[in-house]
Amino acid sequence: MNKKKSGLGPIELEVIHGTIRAAELEIEAAVERTARSPMIRDQHDYRVALFDAKGRKLTGRSYSAIVEPIFEYFGSEDISEGDVFFWNDPYNSCGGIGHVPDLCTTIPIFYEGKLIGFSQVFGHHDDVGGSVPGSLPVNATDSWMEGILIPPIKLYEKGKLNEAAFKIITRNSRLSEHLAGDMDAEIGAAKLGSRRIVSLAKRYGIKILENAFDEILTNTAEIFRKEIFPKIEDGVFLYEDFIENDGVEKNKLHGIRVKMTKTPEKIILDFSGTDKEASGPINWAIDEMEGKYFRKWLAPVLRSLAETPERAAEIDCNEGVLDIIEVKFPEKGSLISPNHGKPTGMRFFLMLRSLGIFAACLSKATKGKMPADHETIRIWGLTGGDTQSDFYLFREVLGGGGPGRPWADGSDVVHIVPNSRNLPAEFSETKYPIFVEKLGLETDSGGCGFRRGGLGYDKRIRSLQDCRLISNADRSVLNCYGVNGGKSSKSYKISVVDKQNKEKIYPGMCDSVFVKKDELVKIVTTGGGGWGDPLNREPEKVLYDLECGLISEKSAKINYGVCLFSKDNKWHLDDKKTQRLREKLKKKQGRIKMFHRGDNFKRIETSYNVVRPKSWEDKDNQWFANE
Repeated sequence: MNKKKSGLGPIELEVIHGTIRAAELEIEAAVERTARSPMIRDQHDYRVALFDAKGRKLTGRSYSAIVEPIFEYFGSEDISEGDVFFWNDPYNSCGGIGHVPDLCTTIPIFYEGKLIGFSQVFGHHDDVGGSVPGSLPVNATDSWMEGILIPPIKLYEKGKLNEAAFKIITRNSRLSEHLAGDMDAEIGAAKLGSRRIVSLAKRYGIKILENAFDEILTNTAEIFRKEIFPKIEDGVFLYEDFIENDGVEKNKLHGIRVKMTKTPEKIILDFSGTDKEASGPINWAIDEMEGKYFRKWLAPVLRSLAETPERAAEIDCNEGVLDIIEVKFPEKGSLISPNHGKPTGMRFFLMLRSLGIFAACLSKATKGKMPADHETIRIWGLTGGDTQSDFYLFREVLGGGGPGRPWADGSDVVHIVPNSRNLPAEFSETKYPIFVEKLGLETDSGGCGFRRGGLGYDKRIRSLQDCRLISNADRSVLNCYGVNGGKSSKSYKISVVDKQNKEKIYPGMCDSVFVKKDELVKIVTTGGGGWGDPLNREPEKVLYDLECGLISEKSAKINYGVCLFSKDNKWHLDDKKTQRLREKLKKKQGRIKMFHRGDNFKRIETSYNVVRPKSWEDKDNQWFANE
């Protein structure tokens, strides 16, 4: 593009790009300050985005849905100023909405009568109907069990509210006031984003603004090709991982597999080896529109190869990434290309597995220079009440330990949903009949490594009345893998301790467990996988971790080869014993494999009778750590 001729110089481009980024943050702030439900207002389980008139995503900090359903259902001729488009149907969202509780609000942006873009907010809402409170039934066998299904509609048409539709939607929620308040908040926030784009059009004119949009997307693709791609070896790399339970079929692992082909210009991800669709709610319908949403979801993994973490934070993952990532889907009827109506409530299991297998392929192609695995989202809660007037739903999106990385230990108790968090104890105890007895870090939960994995939660909640337990979690049997010599993490665990102090452990997927008054619920979330050989970790860091309660004395010795002694109520290093022990352990361990899935993986794989496609060539055992 001739920038002088177009009137777009580097200063104008930077101002426009910066304004769009700032507008994204403003939309997020507006949602948080005006939403009604704890899930959105306090836990921040929502996403926002700005698009151009072609539906191309301009923002890159926050993943979002897509606007293609508007074009598919209404066409460009039936988009008017004052319209508010609304939908949540996973099978009528062009792959942009993964499960039923995510309601999507999109507003077209007009300037001087011309469509110049879209502003969008979607959030995970407390309840949208279905067979269980929270709308995520673990044993659902179709989408209709999961809540109200809304195809793309005009909630507002030319500024006029469709009151009948609004009433129907909110009436189908057990928490109607929360839902109505959230919808109003999301619409208001999206309108704020619209005003920011209009202000840019007023300042620069439509033509320059559209040229800037093109340049922003082109720059994104070029940044990845110039800064990231040279660090990835050209070739073909494979990896697979599993979801351990679909809530319906017992003792069955569900595999997602990818073959990554890297060229100087593009990465092609072929998922055709992925298992067939599940009976239960772990499917993810993302095979529409050439996987536009899916490709943008995967792209941020590449930022881990940026020169510095600071540089990684500067790289947007907007529509420009579609130029560098191509996806090939299995035939209809797989976990990621399910037939219409298959349940999708726990699709976030597949979201995380897809990131993990992509990162593993990149580890093979970069000699282990990618972060390890993580499981930084699951949902748990308690629900009770005898009537609609005293009904309550205490529910949290709980994070876990972040992955160990070449440049740093994993972060503790982080959430993959940007800026998300657990509910504060003070708020929870005030609003719900519970008592928070403990909120801390689970010692030894992070995978051991030269850079250890982050730690998961250790949370204990006492119920003050009879209620029902909800757990929507994976990785309660399998572990988050360690990479480049790092070890796997601890897995998820949820249990109930009765009044006689007897503890009973429940599956990660359950929603029909009844908890009696004064019983204690214990939740331990996964740590992140470790990176690098733990025997190479600086002894001073191991000592510090022990002093902080992040690891145990046993782990320090067995996994890190560090000998310590206690004197004057302080831990001290024994350098000579440490050196001798590490030399002994290194001789014993021999050559280290690139990936560590946990000591029980082979046993679980065999007992669950994993069947792979005939064409699948699993060569993980041939990959070793880059020592």
